[in-house]
Amino acid sequence: MDTAATAPPGTGAEGATAVTTGRTRLLTRAGVLRHPRADPYWLALALFAAFTALSVCRYRRMATMSWDLGIFEQAIRAYAHFQAPIADLKGPGANILGDHFSPITALLGPVYRLFPGPVTLLVAQAALFAVSAVPVTRVAARLLGRGRGLAIGIAYGVSWGVQRAVDFDFHEICFAVPLIAFSLEAVIRGRWYPAMLWAAPLVFVKEDMGATVAAIGAVIWLRARRDPERGHRAVPLAVALMGFGVVVSALALGVVIPGFNGGGSYDYWDKVGSGGEQTGTIPFATALRTLLWILLPTTGLLALRSPLLLAAVPTLGWRFLSHDDHYWGTDWHYSAVLMPVVLLALVDALDRVRDTHRPWLASYARQLPAAVCGAALALSSSMPLYGLTQGATYDRPSQTRAVERLLDRIPDGATVEANVGPISRLTSRCRVLWVGATRDIQPDYIALQEPPERTERQVLDYAGQLHPGTPYTPLGSTSGYFVLKRG
Repeated sequence: MDTAATAPPGTGAEGATAVTTGRTRLLTRAGVLRHPRADPYWLALALFAAFTALSVCRYRRMATMSWDLGIFEQAIRAYAHFQAPIADLKGPGANILGDHFSPITALLGPVYRLFPGPVTLLVAQAALFAVSAVPVTRVAARLLGRGRGLAIGIAYGVSWGVQRAVDFDFHEICFAVPLIAFSLEAVIRGRWYPAMLWAAPLVFVKEDMGATVAAIGAVIWLRARRDPERGHRAVPLAVALMGFGVVVSALALGVVIPGFNGGGSYDYWDKVGSGGEQTGTIPFATALRTLLWILLPTTGLLALRSPLLLAAVPTLGWRFLSHDDHYWGTDWHYSAVLMPVVLLALVDALDRVRDTHRPWLASYARQLPAAVCGAALALSSSMPLYGLTQGATYDRPSQTRAVERLLDRIPDGATVEANVGPISRLTSRCRVLWVGATRDIQPDYIALQEPPERTERQVLDYAGQLHPGTPYTPLGSTSGYFVLKRG
């Protein structure tokens, strides 16, 4: 009997070869996943999961902090439908480009068209912050070794500035963070043209970013002058980049924003210098505390040895020149753009001191990546990401579901006057105006989140003050939320 003719497939020499080939492929794939080059991408994926969970869980609990999420959703929703970026929360018919020059947010329009809703913005922001960890980790590993590179990548990913920004709803600076990170990575590696190409789009993130572009241009100019092979061609382009940043910011502040602003001016000038209503004079202790938070736990002050730190000067400058105390401290999202600057300045400084003849400095530099990673993880116990270890973060209270059912009674397309609480549940399907700023518009509904002691009668009286002569009747209330209907 011819056994070869009746043997099952995969049992002869051919089958053994196929099995061996299959095992080789599996081992090859496993090797790729374990390869040091994959570290930045695995870290970015883990950060994306953590940032998304933090943002979405907070949204599900209706723990929105401000009106910013609603404002950006209104603008991006308009971009998604090829309309002018009107943000009625800034005033009926207000064009967002008359408030801040942030046309880069239009890039989210197609994504929002496919997945409409505020969660889309939160997930996109989480992705952008997570991606910014790739260049930081990659260049750190390239220059310092796999272990130290991964330590610095983790320190960056869970840095307090990034965590604060993730925890603060949505903001356009989520585009600036990866652009700065990729640009400065290219600077460290002496890749002058990619560094400029990554830096240039920052001018479309916000009007003040032109100064940061100019600062990065100055850093490229300083570094390229010392590159005898390729630097001579990059030097004039670096000067051009500096001019480009300054000119675009000047045009945004002096022409574009006033042109779209109903008052023909830039509304934030009164927060700088001596004009406008001051909330106080910045105390020296507050400025010093903020600077120490920016430089000490993140870099052990060693970043001061790198010229890359110049890229942080414009942001620190406008913050400390302002008399709005929200800008002085470490809360909110204002320090996020500084995190890639200081961590990459640390990488650059560690590389520069590697051949130092000072034993104490060499020893300090060797231990610093592990130290800043440990500091970032330790500080996280009092930062937003710590919430992911607590069961309450993932719970959706019954009160939240009751509030959502109440707000669902407002029909799509209605005009609603609201304060912070209801905004993010309405902007995807209604025209939402800020409470007390509707001008001559009489909204169809008023939706308010009020303190527990506030009664329905008091809310009705408040509606009468907002719109004298226009009757409003209660549609329902629950857990401190009130909805009134006109008529």
